[in-house]
Amino acid sequence: MYKTIFTGVAGLLLLLGAGAAHADHLLYFEAQGIAGYSSEVRRPIYYSQNPDAEMQKPSVGFDYLQRISGESGDLATFALQSRLALTEDNPADTDWGSRDNRHAYTLEPQVYNAFVKVKTPLSYVWVGHNRPAFGLSSYFDSHGLILRTLAIQGFGYDRDWGVGLYRDFSWGDLSASVTTGSGMPVQLKGNSMTAARVSYGVQSRDNFNLGFSLGYGDTLDTMGYRLRDPEPRQMRLAGVDLTMLRNNLEHRFDLYAGRWLDQDTLAVSYRFGVNADQEGRLKIEAQPSYWKFGEEYDYELALCLSSQVKSDLTARLGYTYDHNTDDHRVLLQLYYYLPI
Repeated sequence: MYKTIFTGVAGLLLLLGAGAAHADHLLYFEAQGIAGYSSEVRRPIYYSQNPDAEMQKPSVGFDYLQRISGESGDLATFALQSRLALTEDNPADTDWGSRDNRHAYTLEPQVYNAFVKVKTPLSYVWVGHNRPAFGLSSYFDSHGLILRTLAIQGFGYDRDWGVGLYRDFSWGDLSASVTTGSGMPVQLKGNSMTAARVSYGVQSRDNFNLGFSLGYGDTLDTMGYRLRDPEPRQMRLAGVDLTMLRNNLEHRFDLYAGRWLDQDTLAVSYRFGVNADQEGRLKIEAQPSYWKFGEEYDYELALCLSSQVKSDLTARLGYTYDHNTDDHRVLLQLYYYLPI
């Protein structure tokens, strides 16, 4: 049911965008292959995080951007990013550690970006499937990367359905959003999420941005398009994020504290990157993460080597260690993004 709803919404947005006059557009072909090995399941894997998660999986799709203009200038921007992803079917009673498990695969349609952003005298306003105004993931697009933000690790939503606004100032920016609190699927079970973020520093000018976020609502426990619990759970989160770019070094810090899915929560990650050449074609990154969720805690150590083989092809080699599962995971990703 939810796939029908969000596919219909995305189709409506596409028709609105395609029907606009005086529009400039960009269209990209996107494809990725990913394969690795996990010591926890003791076999090759074809996903980066979890079979149910939306990222990263072998997939093909497109990324469409359209600028809608009138006689007075730019009026709006339309975005639609969709793909077919190879997804492993996993019944709820799957024994992940068994060597004898047989694995079936299906093609899962995914809608990632699907929104219209309108320019108003006070701010930009968006409607559709976009980034909630909370934390590092509200402005740092890491959907194509092996290293994951806290939102992608399960503490929030990298994308959500709803409405939002943001405005740039000389000193920083301000953003807010009201979304369903369900993430990738459209699920309406009395759930909602309100978030706001204010930041100091203009990253493109200062190479620095410090943000403070607040989130409130009753949200759903989802992973990818799977609803894991139909009961909305309390969210009361505060966040601090920091990005610093200096010479060939990158620092990205993210911290959440409060209640998530009705559990006391503390989550923190720090991503350190080194651009090994002047053109930024070779990057080495390390990211330790720690979180406490209720009475449980865990930490993860991740490394990634990225090489821009061509202007439209990036290769990434990653290693991740998870303390709770004692999982050592090695991944190879090829990411293809070609303008057409």
